[in-house]
This record gives sequence, structure tokens and C-alpha cells, in this order.
Amino acid sequence: MKIAIGTDHRGFDHKEFIKKHVSSVAWIDVGTYNTDRTDYPIYSEKVVELMISGQALYGVLLCSSGGGMAIAANRHAHMYAVVAWNVEIAQQCKAEDNANILVLPSDYVTREDAVAMIEVWLKENFKGDRYAERIAMIDKE
Repeated sequence: MKIAIGTDHRGFDHKEFIKKHVSSVAWIDVGTYNTDRTDYPIYSEKVVELMISGQALYGVLLCSSGGGMAIAANRHAHMYAVVAWNVEIAQQCKAEDNANILVLPSDYVTREDAVAMIEVWLKENFKGDRYAERIAMIDKE
């Protein structure tokens, strides 16, 4: 399974830890590649582009609060980015909201918790049914 991962400078250390500790995934790292100040929309866009093109099934984004990354990713059709801060939120957002992008607030979660959230999120399945109807309401243009 290929997953695109991107972060600004605030989530760099978390990203590197995640790539080493979630080995069941083929990570496509779109950056950033150091802790020099940079802008989160650059990396959100790169992850979304890989998902739209089919090169990545899911995306993981990190920034300080997670909010900016989620806003940037959700501007695109069929991108369902959610900010999670514990495993229960990560699991429920996949099961009920079909979240295909997990956004982690690197200033508020540990690296170990980030790994746990990703692992739970990847194992969860979308429930469909009434939840799919809600997603269809969002996708309606």
C-alpha cells in the first residue's frame, strides 16, 4: 500500500519517526526534508496530487495544529482530511467519514501516538450505508 506523507517544518521529526516505525506501508515522502521554515500548503498539494493521480491510496499530513493542512487538503473534491489527536478519533473518522487523509497535529501528539493513530486508521474500514449517503451529500456539486 502506497501512502503519501507530507509535512511542514513543525512536523518533520514526527514524519521521520513515522516512516521508520510504520513499516507495513510504502511511503511516498513529499517533504519537507529538514526543519527549515516552510509553508504547509506546498506539501498538502503534493499529497493530494499523488492521490488524485492514483499513485497513492491515502495521505498523511502533519503540521503544528493540523488545521492548516486539513483546510488545504479539503479544498479538493473527494479528499476527506480529518485532524485526529487520539486513536479513537482516527478510527471513527475512517469508519464513519471515510477519511482518506489523516492529519496529525505534531505540536499536540507524541510521535508514538502518531504511529498508533496511523496503524488504527489503516486497519479500519468505512461502514458505508448511511455514512456513504452523508459523504455523497458533501460530494454533491
